[in-house]
Amino acid sequence: QVELVESGGGSVQAGGSLRLSCSTSSYVYENYSWAWFRQAPGKEREGVASIGHDGRTTYADSVKGRFAISRDNAKNTQYLQMNSLKPEDSGMYYCAAELRVGATLNRDDFGIWGQGTQVTVSS
Repeated sequence: QVELVESGGGSVQAGGSLRLSCSTSSYVYENYSWAWFRQAPGKEREGVASIGHDGRTTYADSVKGRFAISRDNAKNTQYLQMNSLKPEDSGMYYCAAELRVGATLNRDDFGIWGQGTQVTVSS
């Protein structure tokens, strides 16, 4: 059973930056795909960024040019660097993983989820 642990959330002012981390205590094969999703109160969980088992990435239009997803297989960790944050980026951010699904923002493609980390951006 793969368990995911997120960290790095917090409160920042608009224009600031945060880096989220998602690590696992289990051995994770290189051919896992990873993604970040977020959910604001009263809204659907939406895909933010994903990196496939092949290293390809995809981003939601709302974060392109501001967010960057990366992975370090040696550390069993993936990262989401978030720059130029906006109040609308606020929400609970969830890490997700799945075996060989490519870079996808479809939450139904992922079966392994973390508990989430809160991001709050104030104006």
